[in-house]
Amino acid sequence: MSKSPLFPLYERGREKCLLVPILQRGTGEKSMLPYNSNLKQRSRQLRENMTDAERHLWAKIRMKQLKGYQFYRQKLLGDYIVDFFCPRARLVIEVDGSQHFSDEMTEYDRMRDEYLSSLGLRVLRFTNIDVLTHIEGVVESIIENME
Repeated sequence: MSKSPLFPLYERGREKCLLVPILQRGTGEKSMLPYNSNLKQRSRQLRENMTDAERHLWAKIRMKQLKGYQFYRQKLLGDYIVDFFCPRARLVIEVDGSQHFSDEMTEYDRMRDEYLSSLGLRVLRFTNIDVLTHIEGVVESIIENME
């Protein structure tokens, strides 16, 4: 991995990871969030193959449509790829399909949410059905959690 002038390297065990800048809430100071650069290709694939629900939500939050806040899709954070991320609001949005309702996935999501919370991020979860049938309520909930 080549050294990036924009994203400094840090080492975690034998793995080299990159850091992504994020503004601290209230202070405007930059801090850095780690991400696993080995997941970049998978993130690109997920962006190219979004679910219908993800596409529907993306149409409502992209291009700074919500209060001028920038959102990113399929964003790398630590060892995870989150569906949507707003650095300014320190907000992660997940759109969950039916596979997330199994005991195994519920536990995985809980551990993932704990990790993201430890970075100072808030995680909002919506089901595919919520996004596809109640998009205005979903967007309203996102706006409420941006402040």
